[in-house]
Amino acid sequence: MYSHFVCSPALLLVSLRQHRLFSLTLFSHMDPDLLERALLECGNDVDIATKRLQELCLGAAEATGEKSGPVEEVGTAQLGTLANDGEAAATVAVQNPVAPENVAVDGAGWVDLFLREMMSCTSMDDAKARASRLLEVLQKSISRSAAEEAAQSFHKENIMLKEQIEVLIHENTVLKRAVVIQHERQKDLDDKNHELQHLRQLVSQYQEQLRTLEVNNYGLMMHLRQAQQNNSSIPGCFHPDVF
Repeated sequence: MYSHFVCSPALLLVSLRQHRLFSLTLFSHMDPDLLERALLECGNDVDIATKRLQELCLGAAEATGEKSGPVEEVGTAQLGTLANDGEAAATVAVQNPVAPENVAVDGAGWVDLFLREMMSCTSMDDAKARASRLLEVLQKSISRSAAEEAAQSFHKENIMLKEQIEVLIHENTVLKRAVVIQHERQKDLDDKNHELQHLRQLVSQYQEQLRTLEVNNYGLMMHLRQAQQNNSSIPGCFHPDVF
């Protein structure tokens, strides 16, 4: 009686793997307790349990007039292959990469995604394949995020540089205008200084001429006085204007 419950670890692993694939692959929309009870009633035979549940689903679909859904599309041979061959499960996992919309965007999301993938593993090869695929997707996501951040940073830096260049161009224009104004003022000042120097030279010349005229005038006055004195000392000499 106990022989039905004692099994090797390998058989136990196969049984657990079959049960997991049985519940996750074909009948994920059904109650897990119902799936487990159906599997136990069939002696843990996945093929028999699958046929019975398919018949049950087909009967319910015919009664309601609806299609059976994905249960009809997946055959029992594929389920048996996935249950008995870990490498095939890994191959299927590799052929179904993570959809872009399911890729996590933050650390917590990536942790949840890794946990879900590891909990869905059916063998060591499947775990390696899933981990390799997730790491590849993570690397691409990091590279894409880094490229986007670099592009945004470059765009912001480019905008800042353009603004700085515009400010420098405006300041350069103002400085050029100030230099032109200062040059014109300096030119006017130089012209005025030159004119002032010329006027000072003219004043010096006029002053020299004035002193010369004053000396000449003084000499003429002295000669005139001396001539008058000489004329008044001679007798019989009358003034030429008086006859």
